[in-house]
This record gives sequence, structure tokens and C-alpha cells, in this order.
Amino acid sequence: MRTTISVDGRPRSFIAVGEPDGPAGRPLVLVFHGSRQNAEAHRTFSGRLLDRLAENGRAVVAYLDGYRGNWNDARAASSFPARREQIDDVAFARATVDALVASHGVDPGAVVGVGYSNGGQTIFRLLHEEPPLLAGAVAIAATMPDADGFLLRWSSEPRHPVPVTLIAGTSDPIVPYDGGTMAWWARTLFRVGGTALSAVDTARYFASRNGITEPATTRLLSAESTADAAVRMERTAYGAGTSAPVLLYTVIGGGHTIPGATRAPAIIGRTGRERGIDEIVGEVLGSLGR
Repeated sequence: MRTTISVDGRPRSFIAVGEPDGPAGRPLVLVFHGSRQNAEAHRTFSGRLLDRLAENGRAVVAYLDGYRGNWNDARAASSFPARREQIDDVAFARATVDALVASHGVDPGAVVGVGYSNGGQTIFRLLHEEPPLLAGAVAIAATMPDADGFLLRWSSEPRHPVPVTLIAGTSDPIVPYDGGTMAWWARTLFRVGGTALSAVDTARYFASRNGITEPATTRLLSAESTADAAVRMERTAYGAGTSAPVLLYTVIGGGHTIPGATRAPAIIGRTGRERGIDEIVGEVLGSLGR
């Protein structure tokens, strides 16, 4: 069901999955799509895997529509229309939560943000600009900008701790796993630049913000059900057993893709199969006791 609300005098819309008369107090999963997508396109691109969280009443899932296909994330070197027109996507996220509290009875204290690519960068913005909004966060194919390229206060000091999960492919052709700058064609196509941290340093950054000091542990996931033998997934955990762990799922040989989803176009690389995005987000919900 697509719903339109007014935010700063502009119509904004989202697709909600989950029955309005379902159990009260369900968690809410806010999904932010990638560049040049919209809510329905991303829902299809991700294989509708997150819909599964709503099928048994475990959560309400809301796929948000960006402004002209993008989000006003916090990268200084962005020239998306959403940035040029100073679209307030933080206010849109807050308004969506309020709307679904009223219509579906979701718990405003159990909101998990999930973002892919430009949407993942928007998750980073929410974690820095509106920390109380999210009880958990998942960023796919996105790594933190460096301090010079981030519009908000870049700080690794302990802040509002929430579980953070990062998913990154080692062969991502758009967002380099090892950090640095995007390829020239990606900078041109997506109209964004700047220098980013590596996936590992991004995980360490959020671990520091959560006050985690102990070493991380890494394990390779089972490949028994992997459809593509060239792609493996490993899970690195910072602060395992704490209330606000930071997890990094590294898709070895994976591209700019969503784990478990249908096969993506070859130009953006291979897809990890050993753990689907629904299972990964479900793990975050589990850490919230849901």
C-alpha cells in the first residue's frame, strides 16, 4: 500500500508491507533504496526478501521513495537533486515513523533502518544527525566518508549506541571495499565523489562509537547452499554479546549487490547467497528482543 504524506510542504511517499490491524507494538523496518531507484523498484531488486519479516507479523516494513531517485545523504561531494534542493530526508524518516505509529501501531522505539548504496549513506546520516530515531541500522554497499567529506560531525567517540550491521563486497565496482575514491565512471554516473573509509575501517569507526574496545572475531559462513561457488561470505563481529554489536558481513567476490536477492546485472557484480538480507535484518530485530 503506497501512502503519501506531506513533509515541509512536499508530497513524500512510501510503501508499507504489513497489516494495519496486525499485532500492536511491532518493530518497523525503514528501507532506503539506492540511486536511480524508487520504493517499488528496490523492493523488486531485493527479491522482496524483507517482505518476509511482515508475513508473520514480526515487523512492518516500509519502503521509502527518495526525491527524484535519490537521498540527501551527508556526503559533501554529492550533487543529487535532493542535495541541491536541500530535501529534508531526516524529517521524512521521522514523519514516516509517526504515520505508521498512527496507522499500524508500530513501536517507535524499535525502528531499524536498512539502506542500500545511497540509501546506506542515508543510514549513516540518520545515525549521526538523529541518533534516537533508530534502534538498529543496516547499511549495504556503503562505507563512511572520511572526515573531510562528511557534512556532519565525524567522531569515533562513544555516542548513542545501537546495533550496526555493514554488508560489503570485496569486488564491488562502485564502492571500493578497501576505501578511497570511486571509479571515474561511477563518480560521473552517480554525480558523487569524495574519499571513503574501507569497509573494515567503517566497522571499526562504528564499533568505537558504540564503546567497543575488544578485538573482533571473524568466521566464514557455510557454503553448502551457495549458488555461486566463487562467492563466499564471512561475518566479523565487534562487541559480540553486547547490546549494541557492530557486524561486518564481507561478501568475498561479491559486488554492489544485496545478499540473497535475485541475480543482479553482471555490471554490478556477484551476489552473496549464504545469508539473505531478511535473515541479516532478522538478526538485528533479534538483538532488540523481537
